[in-house]
Amino acid sequence: MTPTDDSHILVEEVSRRYGRGRDTFTAVRGVSFAVAPGQLFALLGTNGAGKTSTVELLEGLAAPHRGRIRLFGDLDPVADRARIRPRTGAMLQEGGFISHLTVRETVLMWAELTSRSRPVDEALDLTGLTHRADVLVQNLSGGEKRRLDLTMATLSQPEILFLDEPTTGMDAEGRHATWKLIRQLREQGTTVLLTTHYLEEAETLADRLAIMHRGRIAVSGTVSQIVAGHPSTLSFGLAADGGATPGELPVSGRVEQHQGRVTIVTERLQEDAARLLAWATERGVTLDRFTARPASLEEAFISIAHSHRDPDEEETT
Repeated sequence: MTPTDDSHILVEEVSRRYGRGRDTFTAVRGVSFAVAPGQLFALLGTNGAGKTSTVELLEGLAAPHRGRIRLFGDLDPVADRARIRPRTGAMLQEGGFISHLTVRETVLMWAELTSRSRPVDEALDLTGLTHRADVLVQNLSGGEKRRLDLTMATLSQPEILFLDEPTTGMDAEGRHATWKLIRQLREQGTTVLLTTHYLEEAETLADRLAIMHRGRIAVSGTVSQIVAGHPSTLSFGLAADGGATPGELPVSGRVEQHQGRVTIVTERLQEDAARLLAWATERGVTLDRFTARPASLEEAFISIAHSHRDPDEEETT
């Protein structure tokens, strides 16, 4: 997507530094991207890639060392924070709640400080906490506390929602319920910027995404665009006495064998799968636990983490 003034989130050549002099560290290095209204954009990256530092700039918690950020077309997150704050919601990696209040008391207190607040019962129902409304915050599980974080982030019915690792600590049921809620918010027109370590989460939810590595965006686009340049795999077992060896397989891809399993890494998944199955049928060979797997976001992520050279340690001032 080409950055335009119509973007809900616009980031142009943004850098962020910590420290001074010889102790200076640049966490974000010339990052650019744009998010259209109603779109879900996922920001992925290796540990220390600069995701949270970038999100903090978007939230107006600090000004960039270089570059420009605009929300809602022309508003600066720092200079126009008073105008932006009522229209945005943020779910941080860790929330800070008063442990001896109940869930309902916590939401009530927060609602009194929030513009355009949802009714408390609606907010609790939205995030699946109605049945825990009278429980003390200190007695919530880790996943339930993340749901309470999400309750606060969505309390103001935000136009832009920042979600930083929203499903960390949740069980599978909680994670899928949260995904459903995020989809609902997006369908209602909320613009969502998501950071996550769960690649399946990004693959499931994101309209577009970017993968950061050492402070830079290594690649961006739709999931299909990002995985397009990575190979697919065929995998199966061959019986030792089956009268066939990996060397005679009629495929174009690279053949690997490990502990009785054969893996074919291929750029032509359909063609190689068809040839292989026809060959096995003709020869009477059993392909044990045969699987065909297209290229995945995980493979693209790992490839980026291992193949991209480190940028210069420092930028010129």
